Amino acid sequence: MNQKLTAILAGSILALACLPATAFADAAAGKTVFDANCSSCHGVSGKGDGPVGAALNPPPRDFTVGEFKFDASGNGTPGEDEDLTLVIQKGAMAYGGSALMAPWPTLTDQQIADIILHIRSLKQ
Repeated sequence: MNQKLTAILAGSILALACLPATAFADAAAGKTVFDANCSSCHGVSGKGDGPVGAALNPPPRDFTVGEFKFDASGNGTPGEDEDLTLVIQKGAMAYGGSALMAPWPTLTDQQIADIILHIRSLKQ
């Protein structure tokens, strides 16, 4: 392979690696996973008003507001995709939040990226 083609391929791979996790996510697939796993607390519309969520204190996060409090990655910017991924995987308690936001370690990276894209689409 010539050097120019090798450099182009390497640059393309690097560019893809720098894309956020949600770059290849599917909001419709995220809604399906969200509805099955998250809506009982967060509600189908993401307002934190699910049937289980109504009994929780503190109440679940209202995703329609679009504000996230955890800087799980520790980089000084809360609410980035990486932060949401970590909270979904490990639960909020791992980052000083409520134990009621349980970890979801069985979700795949793709499912989490899909959920995050769906959650972001709920902001009003």
